[in-house]
Amino acid sequence: MRFVYDEERAAQAAAFLLQRAGGQMYLLTLMKLLYLADRESLVETGYTITGAKMVAMPYGPVLSEVYEAASQGTDRESPWSLHVGAIAGHKVELRMGAGDALSDYDREVLSRVFDRWGHWDRWELVRFTHGLPEWRDPSGSSVPIDPAEILRAEGFDDATVRQTVQDAEAVLALRRRAGAARA
Repeated sequence: MRFVYDEERAAQAAAFLLQRAGGQMYLLTLMKLLYLADRESLVETGYTITGAKMVAMPYGPVLSEVYEAASQGTDRESPWSLHVGAIAGHKVELRMGAGDALSDYDREVLSRVFDRWGHWDRWELVRFTHGLPEWRDPSGSSVPIDPAEILRAEGFDDATVRQTVQDAEAVLALRRRAGAARA
């Protein structure tokens, strides 16, 4: 099951969470909150906020492209570096607030996730996400997490999971065609 990654939406989701946190937080905390928001959106709608690939890493599940954007930091001009900046001590700070790329629903999910887990210590979040049914110890590397596995773990029947996968793949194909037409 694949989605279309949207770096602008991912950066604005990060900015939204940073705004809720008062402007800064540990990067690890931000990565966990973004993952939990995508997971919650997936379970509720069949789609994620960021469209990023989900992977299991040693400190729990993360969104692959979001983690990569954060790792590159300000080395390149990007939506991430426009909204989020790295500061000392493994923390990030808000550079520019969230814009209009997020829907009201996205903001609602991000708010719920922040209200539920935003006050947790980063290591509590690591322990919590290690307990999610889709996380497997990657033995020092990373392994993909199939979003369909999350849906199954949340009690969706096989027919619903198949339909959700088909819908996501259809959207992916349409967006790729639209992108090729513009090129």
